[in-house]
Amino acid sequence: MSIAHESATVLDGKALAKQIEQDLRTRVDAIKDKTGRTPSLATILVGDDPASATYVRMKGNACKRVGMDSIRVEMPSATTTEQLMAKIDELNSNPDVHGILLQHPVPEHIDERACFEQIDLAKDVDGVTCLGFGRMAMQQSAYGSCTPQGIMHLLAHHNIELAGLEAVVVGRSAILGKPMAMMLLNANCTVTICHSRTQDLAAHIKRADIVVGAVGVPELIKAEWIKKGAVVIDAGFHPTDNGGVGDIEMQGMENIASAYTPVPGGVGPMTINTLIRQTVDAAEKSAGLGIN
Repeated sequence: MSIAHESATVLDGKALAKQIEQDLRTRVDAIKDKTGRTPSLATILVGDDPASATYVRMKGNACKRVGMDSIRVEMPSATTTEQLMAKIDELNSNPDVHGILLQHPVPEHIDERACFEQIDLAKDVDGVTCLGFGRMAMQQSAYGSCTPQGIMHLLAHHNIELAGLEAVVVGRSAILGKPMAMMLLNANCTVTICHSRTQDLAAHIKRADIVVGAVGVPELIKAEWIKKGAVVIDAGFHPTDNGGVGDIEMQGMENIASAYTPVPGGVGPMTINTLIRQTVDAAEKSAGLGIN
């Protein structure tokens, strides 16, 4: 086939995130000038999980880069569901807080879903509430879950036409697989959701025009399953001695896919970037400046 000599497009999330941050700095400055208020994201970290602490720090650094405030709320592992919900209520009613992020996972004894639902829809910039998911699925105004929303921005930036494509999403989590499937459906893809009970995963992957790895298992999806010319999106990251791998085996992918996300540097930077962008959107809406 003639396309065999064409090199795949690398969907560079790191570069796009940096580009979007320049625009966000301008928008943040405009909000400050017109309202005297600085857009602010509150991050809640319960317990002392080192990976979660790293993610919260990365989000704080991203806020700083665009001139936003980051309010770090740290609570002990012994925090109860009621105490956490009370803290969320406090942030909901604080006009200086425009977005709220509850870092996942929380300690097992806490009802995480109940705490997510406590977040005011207007401040649900991480896209974790059931109401936000339902509104997004029904194509109403809402903040999408950050990873799938970031993936959609990355695809749009590279002018990848999704309508009519057969998409396979591997994974069905509330904040990745399920919203990803709905966003692709809303973009007129034909969507199959695969998971741990799926029979013959390879057969589903082999017919897909777009594959999204969102299952959390290192290199579960084999490169030999990918159809020639498919768009390959890897939302997984698993640290290794050599840096890290995703949910999809990437060896030789440049000779198989028409476009693919590198690991790392593909989906991850877009997740945090989307969180920051949606917080700026929320701050503009709060100030009556929003166009969304």
